[in-house]
Amino acid sequence: MADASYPEDLLYHPEHDWVRIDGDTATFGITWFAQDALGEVVFFDPPEVGTSVTKDESYAEVESVKAVSDVIAPLSGEIVEVNTGLGDRPEVINDDPYGEGWMVKVKLSDPGETDALLDQAAYASTLS
Repeated sequence: MADASYPEDLLYHPEHDWVRIDGDTATFGITWFAQDALGEVVFFDPPEVGTSVTKDESYAEVESVKAVSDVIAPLSGEIVEVNTGLGDRPEVINDDPYGEGWMVKVKLSDPGETDALLDQAAYASTLS
C-alpha cells in the first residue's frame, strides 16, 4: 500500500477524489485517504466511455473487503477514457492512487467548476 501523500499539483474534492487538469481534459481518481479508509480494493466498476458525469454525483463504484462505495465526480463532463487495467488489478488503486490507479479521463463541460475544488493545503486541512 502506498504511503500517505497528497500531491501539490492536483486539485481535490471534499469527498476524497483528486483531479489532474490537462487542458480541457481531467483525470480522476481517489485520494490516499479514501483508499486507506476503504481497505483492500477488490473490484472497480467503471462507467462506459461516452457517459456524462455530473459534479458531486456518483460515476462509479469501488468495492473493497469492507464495503462498496460510490466514487464522486469532482467535475462535470464526458468520459473519454477508462482505466481498463483496474479490471484485472483493482489493487493498483491502493498501491498507486495518483499514478496507475487513476480511474477515468473526462472532457470537461464546465472548466469553471475547478474553482470550487480544494488545493493540496486546503484538502489536507480537512483531514485533521
